[in-house]
Amino acid sequence: MTEKLLARLRLTRRPTLKLYRGFGSPDCLVVQGHAFRQSPLARTYQRVNFWANAWGLLRLFLVRPWAAVPVRVTVGGQTVGARTDADGFFRLEVPIPSPLPAGWHPAIAELLDATTGATLAHASTEVHVPYETPYAFISDIDDTFLVSHSATRWQRLWVLLSRNARSRAPFADVATHYQWLAQAGPATPARPNAFFYVSSSEWNLYDFITEFAAHHQMPKGVFQLSQLKRLSQLRHTGQNKHTTKLDRIVRIFTACPGQSFVLLGDDSQQDPGIYAAVVKRYPGRVRAVYIRQVSAKGRTAAEAALAEIKLAGVETCYFEQSRDALRHSQELGL
Repeated sequence: MTEKLLARLRLTRRPTLKLYRGFGSPDCLVVQGHAFRQSPLARTYQRVNFWANAWGLLRLFLVRPWAAVPVRVTVGGQTVGARTDADGFFRLEVPIPSPLPAGWHPAIAELLDATTGATLAHASTEVHVPYETPYAFISDIDDTFLVSHSATRWQRLWVLLSRNARSRAPFADVATHYQWLAQAGPATPARPNAFFYVSSSEWNLYDFITEFAAHHQMPKGVFQLSQLKRLSQLRHTGQNKHTTKLDRIVRIFTACPGQSFVLLGDDSQQDPGIYAAVVKRYPGRVRAVYIRQVSAKGRTAAEAALAEIKLAGVETCYFEQSRDALRHSQELGL
């Protein structure tokens, strides 16, 4: 495939390094990313129709990860190296000798030639150290704030193909609720409560989801997504093993030992059961659990999990409308 054709398809075979927003404590930061031999170029939104939206989505799965290639990351004044795994993925935990203040800190990375050590590509991102506020928030994405129809595979796929990050719909009033939570209690716009978005959606959709969140004015946060998929696996998008979601939540709790958390999800998949497991694993560290009602099939399991959570002394809210969840948060005094 020629460079000219690749450019027309909005693809590139130049070595590419992708960094995702990281997080951590003042003395240890987590940085994650992918290395690619082929990857999509950024979308321009110059054309907005079904075919442009569909191709814009399909391109995200036409990736060729680069395995066993060295990368070098610099953050908090420290430089560390690693090699990518079979999926082109890397995760680095970087010890910081001089504790960093809370806030967002820059991180840069280099993709290196395995033979010569020459730099093949650069990337940059931000890493968040939460402010010392009473709570941080962990939210699911699909069917929690982004209307996704996750319980129905083909309906989810149709929405993905026919809409883009700016035309997809959030639930009514969800941004208002999340913006209120970001500044609840002693938090301020300059020192907001931390937000983590943890989803079974794949890393392929990272730019799509961050664009959606920014466009709809969701609180700035750290995204933790699931294993990369290829085009042949597209029909299974969002259907990753949910045990890995629990693992990602555990990493957040471990990285932020001084934080108490509020968990937000929905009943379309396994959020209630996962959150019940988190409450059991971290007694005293979860203030409340919010579950959106979107699936009649999931109601019985959700109610059972929420009853278990409530028995552990954690507040719960099983809601249909975000305005009701907001009212509950305000009454709870978050």
